[in-house]
Amino acid sequence: MAKVTVIGGGLAGCECAWSLASGGTECELWEMRPFRTTPAHTTDRLGELVCSTSLKAEGTGTAHGLLKREMAFLGSLVLEAAEKTRVPGGSSLCVDKEKFSGYITQKIAECDKIKVIRREADSIPPEGICVVATGPLTSPAMVRAIGERLGEEAMYFFDAVAPSVDISTVDMEKAFRQSRYGKGEADYINCPLTKEEYYAFTDALVAGEKAPLHLAEDEEAVYYEGCLPIEEMASRGRETLAFGMLKPVGIQDPRTGKRFYAVLQLRQENLEGTVWGLVGCQTQLRQKEQKRIFSMIPALRNASFVRYGQVHRNTYIKSPGLLDEYFRLKASPRCFFAGQLIGVEGYMESAMTGLLCGYNINRLLSGREPALFPAETLIGALQRYVSRGPGLTCTGKELPFAPMNSNFGILPDAGGRGKTGRREAKAKAAVEAMDRFGESLK
Repeated sequence: MAKVTVIGGGLAGCECAWSLASGGTECELWEMRPFRTTPAHTTDRLGELVCSTSLKAEGTGTAHGLLKREMAFLGSLVLEAAEKTRVPGGSSLCVDKEKFSGYITQKIAECDKIKVIRREADSIPPEGICVVATGPLTSPAMVRAIGERLGEEAMYFFDAVAPSVDISTVDMEKAFRQSRYGKGEADYINCPLTKEEYYAFTDALVAGEKAPLHLAEDEEAVYYEGCLPIEEMASRGRETLAFGMLKPVGIQDPRTGKRFYAVLQLRQENLEGTVWGLVGCQTQLRQKEQKRIFSMIPALRNASFVRYGQVHRNTYIKSPGLLDEYFRLKASPRCFFAGQLIGVEGYMESAMTGLLCGYNINRLLSGREPALFPAETLIGALQRYVSRGPGLTCTGKELPFAPMNSNFGILPDAGGRGKTGRREAKAKAAVEAMDRFGESLK
C-alpha cells in the first residue's frame, strides 16, 4: 500500500487526512504542536482557528457560499465540524472555536486510518506521496527545507489578529444588537461613535505605540491587503475606517432610530456567547495601547479584554510555475502542497486545497486521473489561479502573485447586466457546472 504523509494539522492538513481516510487510504498526519508552537496558536488541538471565528457567508448567492456547496460534494470535515459547533452569525457561518477544533481533533483521533505524529517535520520525506500543509506559520526549519526543494526563498507577508472582549463588560446601554441591513437575526453587537468620538479614536490609532516585529536586517513587513492592521488603515486617511470596517451604512439604533457616524461591530466567538471579537480590528498595537485606545469607544469603556490582537508572520510560496492544477510539485509529482502556503487566503479556501489533494491522491492510487474542476466553479478557478497566476495586464505586464480568496472576480464571465446581474449569472453557472461535473465523477 502507498505511504502517504501529511505534514501540518491545520484545516488543510486535517481535510486532506480525512479525505484520504474516507477513500480507504491510510496516512500519517504530522503536527508539531505542542512541542513547538507558533505566535498565533494557543492550544495543541488540530484544526485550531487562529483569527476570526467566522467561516463567512453560506448562501450560493455569495462566493463563499458557493465554495461551501462545492466542498460539501467532496465530504468536507471542516463543514461537518462547523455545523456541529456553529453559533449565531447572521448570514455567515460562525463557530465556537474551542468546540470546533475539539470536534476535528476527536474525529481524527478516532479514525483508524490516520496516525497522528506529534513531532516537528524539518524536511520533506524523501520517498512516498507527501502533502505539505504547514500553513502560513510554517516553522523556520520547514521553510528552509521548502526553499531548498523549490530552489528559491519563500515569500511572506504579515497577518494581524483582532482582540476579543468579555461581553459582560460591554456597556449595552451604549450598544445595541442588529445585523447590517437587518439581514438575518440580530447577531452583531454594534458600538456606535459620534463624529467627534470617531476622529479621536482614529487619531489615537495612528499615534499608538506598536509592538515590534522580529525581522532580519534585510526583511521588510509586507501586509496582505485583505487583513491590514486597523491602525495601518487609519493612517491612510481619517475617513478610511468610516468607509471601511466601521461604516455605519445599514445600521441604526432600533430603540431610537438614530444613525451614527461610525459603528464598530462585535461578533460572537464562543457557543456560550461570553466572548465577542472586534470585527475588522486586527492590530499590531501594544497590549496596553489596545486597552487604552479601544476603550475610547463608549460601549467598550470598561471592557475586559479576553485576547489582545497581534501580528504574526505568514509564509507562502510562488506557486505559479511550481505547482500544477492539482497542487503537485511539477519537478516531483509525488509531492503535493496545500493550504495558505500555496497562496489561497481564508479558512475555507485553505481547507478546500487539502480536501482536494486528498481526493485526487485517492483517485491516483485507484488508477484514475486527478480531477480538474470546471473553470466556472470556485474550486476550479482557484486551481487555475494557484497554478497559473493572475495573468497579464492589458499592456502585457505580468501581474504579481498574491494570496487569493473566493470571489466572483476569478470566475469567467457568464453574462448578466449590471453588477448584481453578472454575479447572479456567475453563481448560476457555477452551480450548474458543479452539478454536471459531480454527475460525471460519479
